Amino acid sequence: MSKEKVPVTAATRFLHGQNIAFSCHLYPYEEHGGTAHSAHCLGVDEHCVIKTLIMEDDRRQPLIVLMHGDRRVSIRELARQRGARSIIPCDPAVANRHSGYLVGGTSPFATRKAMPVCMEASILALPLIYLNGGKRGFLIGLAPADVQRLLQPTLVQVAITD
Repeated sequence: MSKEKVPVTAATRFLHGQNIAFSCHLYPYEEHGGTAHSAHCLGVDEHCVIKTLIMEDDRRQPLIVLMHGDRRVSIRELARQRGARSIIPCDPAVANRHSGYLVGGTSPFATRKAMPVCMEASILALPLIYLNGGKRGFLIGLAPADVQRLLQPTLVQVAITD
Protein backbone atom coordinates (compact mmCIF):
# COMPACT_ATOMS: atom_id res chain seq x y z
CA MET A 1 0.00 0.00 0.00
CA SER A 2 1.15 3.52 -0.70
CA LYS A 3 2.39 5.69 2.16
CA GLU A 4 -0.37 8.20 1.43
CA LYS A 5 -2.98 8.72 4.12
CA VAL A 6 -5.91 6.34 3.73
CA PRO A 7 -9.06 8.36 3.02
CA VAL A 8 -12.05 8.28 5.32
CA THR A 9 -15.19 8.03 3.20
CA ALA A 10 -18.87 7.36 3.79
CA ALA A 11 -18.18 3.77 2.68
CA THR A 12 -15.33 3.18 5.14
CA ARG A 13 -17.31 4.77 7.98
CA PHE A 14 -20.22 2.47 7.15
CA LEU A 15 -17.98 -0.63 7.10
CA HIS A 16 -16.33 0.34 10.40
CA GLY A 17 -19.80 0.85 11.90
CA GLN A 18 -20.77 -2.66 10.80
CA ASN A 19 -17.52 -4.13 12.23
CA ILE A 20 -16.49 -5.44 8.80
CA ALA A 21 -12.83 -6.30 8.28
CA PHE A 22 -11.39 -4.77 5.12
CA SER A 23 -8.02 -3.76 3.73
CA CYS A 24 -7.25 -0.40 2.11
CA HIS A 25 -5.40 -0.07 -1.20
CA LEU A 26 -4.39 3.24 -2.77
CA TYR A 27 -3.21 3.53 -6.38
CA PRO A 28 -2.60 6.43 -8.77
CA TYR A 29 -5.99 7.09 -10.36
CA GLU A 30 -5.99 7.32 -14.14
CA GLU A 31 -8.95 8.78 -16.07
CA HIS A 32 -10.50 5.96 -18.15
CA GLY A 33 -7.95 3.50 -16.69
CA GLY A 34 -10.71 1.31 -15.31
CA THR A 35 -10.23 -1.94 -13.48
CA ALA A 36 -7.33 -3.01 -15.71
CA HIS A 37 -5.29 -0.07 -14.41
CA SER A 38 -6.21 -0.55 -10.74
CA ALA A 39 -5.59 -4.32 -10.92
CA HIS A 40 -2.19 -3.73 -12.53
CA CYS A 41 -1.22 -1.13 -9.91
CA LEU A 42 -2.22 -3.42 -7.04
CA GLY A 43 -0.84 -6.59 -8.61
CA VAL A 44 -4.16 -8.46 -8.41
CA ASP A 45 -6.29 -10.34 -10.93
CA GLU A 46 -8.70 -7.96 -12.71
CA HIS A 47 -11.44 -10.60 -12.27
CA CYS A 48 -11.31 -9.88 -8.50
CA VAL A 49 -11.65 -6.10 -8.95
CA ILE A 50 -15.39 -5.45 -8.90
CA LYS A 51 -16.95 -2.54 -10.77
CA THR A 52 -19.79 -0.59 -9.14
CA LEU A 53 -22.08 0.52 -11.97
CA ILE A 54 -25.08 2.82 -11.57
CA MET A 55 -27.88 2.12 -14.05
CA GLU A 56 -31.54 3.05 -14.51
CA ASP A 57 -34.49 0.99 -15.62
CA ASP A 58 -37.28 2.07 -17.99
CA ARG A 59 -39.10 3.73 -15.05
CA ARG A 60 -35.95 5.84 -14.36
CA GLN A 61 -35.38 3.93 -11.10
CA PRO A 62 -31.66 3.63 -10.31
CA LEU A 63 -29.91 0.41 -9.39
CA ILE A 64 -26.37 -0.71 -8.61
CA VAL A 65 -24.73 -3.51 -10.56
CA LEU A 66 -21.60 -5.22 -9.22
CA MET A 67 -19.59 -6.89 -11.98
CA HIS A 68 -16.15 -8.46 -12.41
CA GLY A 69 -13.64 -5.96 -13.77
CA ASP A 70 -12.83 -8.13 -16.77
CA ARG A 71 -16.48 -8.62 -17.77
CA ARG A 72 -19.23 -6.45 -19.24
CA VAL A 73 -22.91 -6.42 -18.29
CA SER A 74 -25.49 -7.75 -20.73
CA ILE A 75 -28.03 -5.01 -20.12
CA ARG A 76 -30.63 -6.89 -22.16
CA GLU A 77 -30.25 -9.96 -19.92
CA LEU A 78 -30.17 -7.77 -16.80
CA ALA A 79 -33.46 -6.13 -17.84
CA ARG A 80 -34.99 -9.57 -18.46
CA GLN A 81 -33.86 -10.87 -15.06
CA ARG A 82 -35.11 -7.69 -13.34
CA GLY A 83 -38.47 -7.75 -15.14
CA ALA A 84 -37.82 -4.37 -16.77
CA ARG A 85 -38.36 -3.40 -20.40
CA SER A 86 -34.91 -1.85 -20.54
CA ILE A 87 -31.94 -0.83 -18.42
CA ILE A 88 -29.32 1.72 -19.38
CA PRO A 89 -26.12 2.95 -17.77
CA CYS A 90 -26.60 6.33 -16.09
CA ASP A 91 -24.97 9.45 -17.42
CA PRO A 92 -22.02 10.20 -15.08
CA ALA A 93 -23.67 13.33 -13.65
CA VAL A 94 -26.87 11.38 -12.89
CA ALA A 95 -24.85 8.50 -11.39
CA ASN A 96 -23.03 11.01 -9.15
CA ARG A 97 -26.37 12.40 -7.91
CA HIS A 98 -27.79 8.93 -7.18
CA SER A 99 -24.71 7.58 -5.41
CA GLY A 100 -23.14 10.65 -3.84
CA TYR A 101 -19.78 9.52 -5.23
CA LEU A 102 -17.85 10.64 -8.30
CA VAL A 103 -17.83 8.14 -11.18
CA GLY A 104 -14.51 6.32 -10.91
CA GLY A 105 -14.85 6.39 -7.13
CA THR A 106 -18.34 4.90 -6.67
CA SER A 107 -18.74 2.54 -3.75
CA PRO A 108 -21.83 0.37 -3.30
CA PHE A 109 -21.79 1.19 0.43
CA ALA A 110 -23.41 4.25 2.03
CA THR A 111 -24.83 5.68 -1.18
CA ARG A 112 -26.76 8.95 -1.03
CA LYS A 113 -29.91 7.25 -2.32
CA ALA A 114 -30.87 3.70 -1.32
CA MET A 115 -30.84 1.58 -4.46
CA PRO A 116 -31.42 -2.10 -5.19
CA VAL A 117 -28.18 -3.98 -5.86
CA CYS A 118 -27.61 -6.69 -8.44
CA MET A 119 -24.43 -8.72 -8.11
CA GLU A 120 -22.99 -11.16 -10.64
CA ALA A 121 -23.43 -14.52 -8.86
CA SER A 122 -19.91 -15.75 -9.65
CA ILE A 123 -18.43 -12.98 -7.46
CA LEU A 124 -19.40 -15.08 -4.43
CA ALA A 125 -16.98 -17.82 -5.51
CA LEU A 126 -13.98 -15.52 -5.04
CA PRO A 127 -12.08 -15.61 -1.73
CA LEU A 128 -11.41 -11.84 -1.72
CA ILE A 129 -12.70 -8.97 -3.84
CA TYR A 130 -11.66 -5.36 -4.33
CA LEU A 131 -14.38 -2.72 -4.46
CA ASN A 132 -14.15 1.02 -4.70
CA GLY A 133 -13.80 2.59 -1.28
CA GLY A 134 -15.62 5.82 -2.16
CA LYS A 135 -12.80 7.82 -3.71
CA ARG A 136 -10.93 7.69 -7.00
CA GLY A 137 -7.69 5.73 -6.57
CA PHE A 138 -8.91 3.88 -3.48
CA LEU A 139 -10.03 0.24 -3.35
CA ILE A 140 -10.99 -1.85 -0.35
CA GLY A 141 -10.46 -5.59 -0.10
CA LEU A 142 -13.10 -7.67 1.64
CA ALA A 143 -14.87 -11.01 1.61
CA PRO A 144 -17.74 -11.34 -0.89
CA ALA A 145 -19.86 -12.93 1.85
CA ASP A 146 -19.67 -9.63 3.78
CA VAL A 147 -20.82 -7.74 0.69
CA GLN A 148 -23.73 -10.13 0.30
CA ARG A 149 -24.72 -9.83 3.96
CA LEU A 150 -24.56 -6.02 4.01
CA LEU A 151 -26.10 -5.19 0.62
CA GLN A 152 -28.55 -8.11 0.25
CA PRO A 153 -28.06 -8.07 -3.53
CA THR A 154 -30.13 -9.89 -6.10
CA LEU A 155 -27.79 -12.44 -7.66
CA VAL A 156 -27.78 -12.29 -11.44
CA GLN A 157 -25.96 -14.02 -14.29
CA VAL A 158 -25.40 -11.24 -16.81
CA ALA A 159 -21.63 -11.28 -17.42
CA ILE A 160 -20.26 -11.01 -20.94
CA THR A 161 -16.67 -11.97 -21.64
CA ASP A 162 -14.88 -9.73 -24.14
